[in-house]
Amino acid sequence: MAYAIVFLPLAGALIGYLGKNLIKNFAEITTSFFVVMSAIFSIIVFWKGIQNSEYENYLIFEWISSGNFVANWSINIDPLSSVMLIVITFISALVHIYSIGYMSHDPHKPRFMSYLSLFTFSMLSLVVSDNFLQLFFGWEGVGLCSYLLIGFWYKKETANDAAIKAFIVNRVGDFGLAVGIFLIFFYFGTINFNEIFRLVPQLSEKQLIFLGFDFNLITLICLFLFIGAMGKSAQFLLHTWLPDAMEGPTPVSALIHAATMVTAGVFLVVKCSPIFEYSKVALNMVTIVGMVTAIFAASVALVQNDIKKIVAYSTCSQLGYMFFAAGIGAYHVAMFHLFTHAFFKALLFLGAGSVIHAFNDEQDIRNMGGIRKKLPFTYVAMLIGTLALTGFPFLSGFYSKDAIIEFSYLSEASFSNYAVFIGVFTAFLTAIYSWRLFFKTFHGTYNNKKVPIEKTHESPIIMLFPLFLLSIGAILAGFLFKETFIGHLNADFWQSSILFLDEIKHERVPIWLLYLTPVLVIISIPISFYYFVLNPNILESIKKTNFPFYNFLLNKWYIDEIYETIFVKPAKRIGSFFWKKGDIGTIDRFGPDGISKLVKMISSKAGRFQTGFIYDYAFVMLIGLSILLTYLILT
Repeated sequence: MAYAIVFLPLAGALIGYLGKNLIKNFAEITTSFFVVMSAIFSIIVFWKGIQNSEYENYLIFEWISSGNFVANWSINIDPLSSVMLIVITFISALVHIYSIGYMSHDPHKPRFMSYLSLFTFSMLSLVVSDNFLQLFFGWEGVGLCSYLLIGFWYKKETANDAAIKAFIVNRVGDFGLAVGIFLIFFYFGTINFNEIFRLVPQLSEKQLIFLGFDFNLITLICLFLFIGAMGKSAQFLLHTWLPDAMEGPTPVSALIHAATMVTAGVFLVVKCSPIFEYSKVALNMVTIVGMVTAIFAASVALVQNDIKKIVAYSTCSQLGYMFFAAGIGAYHVAMFHLFTHAFFKALLFLGAGSVIHAFNDEQDIRNMGGIRKKLPFTYVAMLIGTLALTGFPFLSGFYSKDAIIEFSYLSEASFSNYAVFIGVFTAFLTAIYSWRLFFKTFHGTYNNKKVPIEKTHESPIIMLFPLFLLSIGAILAGFLFKETFIGHLNADFWQSSILFLDEIKHERVPIWLLYLTPVLVIISIPISFYYFVLNPNILESIKKTNFPFYNFLLNKWYIDEIYETIFVKPAKRIGSFFWKKGDIGTIDRFGPDGISKLVKMISSKAGRFQTGFIYDYAFVMLIGLSILLTYLILT
């Protein structure tokens, strides 16, 4: 069964694409069926793990063996990977089904569906690995598939630019991950997780000099691993690729940039908790970056107008929550939020896709409004997703997001108090921008001048069915799994897949903290409705009086502009210099261009002797004979 979970999506990708001409919709049906089967098997494995603690490492084959270095291809099923299997396969299966309707008019559907399945296989390879090399294979695989899917509409220049940007920014993070793996192999002599985790306590005090500074080995390894996590999970400074990735088809946004690929960084930190637990410096860095990302992305989402980019920045912010939860040592809470977030964020993305579908690819929420009666099912689905994201009481986000704030309060980590404030404030901002998106999309007056309201329509049933299942997950996932993931049963469930040196006891939480976030979330609903629907002129006047600050948020803190100035323009100038002076001015001039000119010149001169007169030919023969005799005499 474990083999089927991992390799069915790969088989679907290959068979679906190669057999695309056999029958109509063959690729869509094949890829979707195989991923659905993988999801069913994942649910069975997850349930067996909860009930009977049935976990095992399945060896596929010995991949590399050189001296003491051994790297296997394995399927390692433990509590942590079983959770990721559920998230990846379930969301991927629904996205495949949704894509059948969403991409119905695209001429390249087989290629798209195969890319989705190939991505799913790469992500599964990542989370079931038992060593860093296989993890890196999956890590790069999802990066490649992300590039292919973001740039799927390759005739669209913005899509190509977004794909290249995602690929390059992720290479920065991947370089950090690679250096971390090199350090681990050099000092530990292995890349197998279990062997590394056993050796960490012995090397926890080891110091080494790096770039002229004295570093603790474990701290340095953790920092480099975290750089890799920052790139893949779009944390502050390496986040710039995520909003631009919305240029890809909406199902791509739901699968890669909401529920799976961007959570790979969180998974890496939690998986390596036996290493991170021995470096308070690294954990503090994870906490700080997570807090900054949460507040940064939430503030930017407040003023964005592209429906998909608002949800994308929301993803960025929620990933920040997961990271600072891991940074304070609440790894299980980070995984709980990762689990619940997958349902309601995929729901929001697919719901946004349904809205875009109704508006003939319009994505600006300022050109929407007043369509709640035309899209009733999408309206309810987006309402549930928004309530869950904001942490409305008793929906999934309420249990996981509030748990992060509560554990931060109870933690004795260095920055836990700051994490509490950031968590509460970001939750309020999340509620504001989420209801802004919802109200401006479905309420108020209809503002679209290109599509008459009569022509807006609900999506087909094949697109609505995934929304229905995700809505159930957004409502029930938190309630059903709270005790298993973070309650009294969590030690029995997680077992040794997560290490807690100083476990935070979830007790003695003050009443004011329990009620603070839910109250703010509930208050935000009438506030948002008043300012975004009933009286939007007030916000317009505030915008005009605070235009520099508004522009600061609208331009995403000018991070892209800073990178353009510091990195992009100098790189282009350097590249232009070497291209014009080195490539064209030197290599081409004296290389192929120079040789061709010389041959052409010699041929032109020699061609002058071809006159057709005997005396010219006799003259040439005489010169040739003279040269030959001179050579013979001299030698």
